[in-house]
Amino acid sequence: MADRRYTFLRSATALAAAAAVSACSMIPTYERPAAPVAPAFPTADADNAAGQPRAVEIDWRSYFVDPQLQRLIAAALANNRDLRVAALNIEQARAQFQIRRADQFPTVSAQATGSRTPAATAGGGITSAYTVGLAVTSYELDFFGRVASLKEAALAQYLATEEARKTTHIALVASVATGWLNLLTDEALLQLTRDTLGTREESLRLTKLRFDNGASSELDYRQAESLTESARVTLAALQRQRVLDRNALELLLGQPLPADLSFADAANALNGVVMPADLPAGLPSELLTNRPDIRQAEQQLLSANANIGAARAAFFPRITLTTGVGTASNHLSGLFESGSYGWTLAPQLVLPIFDAGRNAAGLDSAKVSRDIAVAQYEKAIQTAFREVADALGSRATLVEQSRAQAAQANAEGVRFKLSDLRYRNGVANYLDLLDAQRSLFTAQQAVLQTRLLQLQNQVALYRALGGGWSDAGVPAAAATPR
Repeated sequence: MADRRYTFLRSATALAAAAAVSACSMIPTYERPAAPVAPAFPTADADNAAGQPRAVEIDWRSYFVDPQLQRLIAAALANNRDLRVAALNIEQARAQFQIRRADQFPTVSAQATGSRTPAATAGGGITSAYTVGLAVTSYELDFFGRVASLKEAALAQYLATEEARKTTHIALVASVATGWLNLLTDEALLQLTRDTLGTREESLRLTKLRFDNGASSELDYRQAESLTESARVTLAALQRQRVLDRNALELLLGQPLPADLSFADAANALNGVVMPADLPAGLPSELLTNRPDIRQAEQQLLSANANIGAARAAFFPRITLTTGVGTASNHLSGLFESGSYGWTLAPQLVLPIFDAGRNAAGLDSAKVSRDIAVAQYEKAIQTAFREVADALGSRATLVEQSRAQAAQANAEGVRFKLSDLRYRNGVANYLDLLDAQRSLFTAQQAVLQTRLLQLQNQVALYRALGGGWSDAGVPAAAATPR
């Protein structure tokens, strides 16, 4: 019996060692595709500020210093459902990887069988057979790396979901900041419109008195009435927009807005929003490591590349091993008696000869999937390049636009005062005063909207350069198993 045990262990050990030594990988050698973009951004010379921290080095708490905005971002990171789904996708991908990794090891199961078979001859009685032991069923000896290739593909998909979570995190931080700026601008525009409506209502009241006393024409009265109703139209539209922006922000937060948020003096609050304006863009090649969406696309490319190895291995023999060790007896009472020990060893080799082109089609499909992943990776790089270039191109022009818009609003304010003075002294007609009033309101609105565009551009550049990711407050993922 000792000799039989030694023979079994020696055979199993030899097969396992052969599997470990002989396994080879048929995964194609990976070469990162060349970035299909220009070597520098259009405004690279103006933006390479030496010594300035990169966007990825600035935590979102340091970039968005407004305490109210920080509260909103923290709430969104805790409650947003898209981010929660991204985190759960990581857990699912981790489990899939662990399944593929487990395929590299034999599954040992406890096994008990029993059978009672009538004899073929008349009066022969019933034959009984009972076994109890451990069994390894259909364990694949991975000589050609099929199982290892599938494991590498699953690992790359797992890492891709990690990068997808980071992408969602960055997008969420930027979206909450943009939503807050939108809501703040809505409040500032509402304050401006209410003040303008009050001024126009007072002007309409005075014009009505002048009309009733014959001091002005009905034309002046109707023009004042039209301008007042125009302000009411604008007020209603802004109130509707505020509701929509508030709902959008609450969706990002995953909860209602805090009741103690303050919108007092929203115009000054909007002007007081401070973000680093001179983020250095660096080189496009840095985006390959700074942007998690590009890293995600590359991991998906690596996964598709590993699947080619599995498809290639399908052309070669598949060797499986079924083995068992335990006791066997014709009687239940004799299962554990001396001399009942036994073992089985049944290797199987299957070599595909004719499969109607199934394996060839599988390899072609894997190669096409790899080509698709290459195109998606290149598209991710091009999209990132465009986002950064757009933000950089808008940054300088928005600064000048904001300055010119403020100067125009100031000029329109002076013009309105002069027109009002001239009208009160009978030098100018009422139409000149109404035109100045209308132009001033339009210019004041444009100042706030241009300020919003400027702040949104800073948020967009921060996001485009890969800023906004922080693992503070995020549950630490388990170390990536190999």
